[in-house]
Amino acid sequence: MIIITKASISTDALDRIIEHVESAGLRAHVSRGEHRTIVGCIGDEARLSEHALTQLDGVERVMPILKPYKLPSREFAADNTTIRFGDPAGTVVGGRDIIVIAGPCSVEGRDMLFDTARHVRAAGANMLRGGAFKPRSSPYAFQGMGEEALQMLADVRAETGMPVVTEVMDPRQVELVASYADVLQIGARNMQNFPLLTEVGRVRRPVLLKRGLSATISELLMAAEYVMAQGNGDVMLCERGIRTYETATRNTLDIAAIPVLKRESHLPVIVDPSHAGGRADLVAPLAMAAIAAGAGGLIIEVHPDPVNARSDGEQSLEPAAFASMMTQLRAVAHAVGRDLAPTDVRLARSAA
Repeated sequence: MIIITKASISTDALDRIIEHVESAGLRAHVSRGEHRTIVGCIGDEARLSEHALTQLDGVERVMPILKPYKLPSREFAADNTTIRFGDPAGTVVGGRDIIVIAGPCSVEGRDMLFDTARHVRAAGANMLRGGAFKPRSSPYAFQGMGEEALQMLADVRAETGMPVVTEVMDPRQVELVASYADVLQIGARNMQNFPLLTEVGRVRRPVLLKRGLSATISELLMAAEYVMAQGNGDVMLCERGIRTYETATRNTLDIAAIPVLKRESHLPVIVDPSHAGGRADLVAPLAMAAIAAGAGGLIIEVHPDPVNARSDGEQSLEPAAFASMMTQLRAVAHAVGRDLAPTDVRLARSAA
């Protein structure tokens, strides 16, 4: 259930609405927009009388939410969620401009990471991705460099100002990873790892939540609900392709999921064309399609030597190919009335 207030509501009237909701044993989630304020009621709604709520000063109307997910739903927020990095003029995820996250699948060493970061930054990337802990299908494959890689990512951030995105795989890792990273990535295999979702919801770091290999859109939004229910509303939804009967690509990029998610949710939508196509030559076309469909950002794998990469080399772009693609992306963005986000910002990192 959501309570939509009148535009002219006073602070005292809003406080009385919140007090009424909380006195019934529910939690009040307040979303202030430019033209209206929404109070979401989280808990056993049977304890609240819709008629009594409409009698409160400042209430315009009360609406039930019939969907299984509440907090990520578009009805639950007055405006789109935006996540800001850096100073007031810094990188904004979920705004008009398209953000680009780029870097290697795995951090393999200091020189390769710094080399990649400098190239993608020069080409226009806003944020740096890099895996410190890697979930691999084979237990004998490269599993990442752990905390050593996290320290390298932090060092690169200090030089370039690029916020760092890295994956966390286990609830026991969350505190460690959050002490180094700016965005906690939840991989496709962990989309329904509910203890992990709950734990990342308790830390004040934005979360990049990837859609599971065979997950429905509703299941993705329910996973976001787990994170947001703990008080962390800075969630980015990531479409990275789903598993179908098609074998020509690694996964099938669900382009339709982009406008559907934007219709159903106020959260930013990021697209991963690297994992969707599984081949370097497919990354640029899929990235352009994602922008045309309304994606708020892209996450792309880039490696200085893909042939010798320790993971996902076949879908990683060389720096020159990435720079060329960025030129194409900018043209597509302009064609749909948007632009790539600027990169001239230094990171002002908040405490965990």
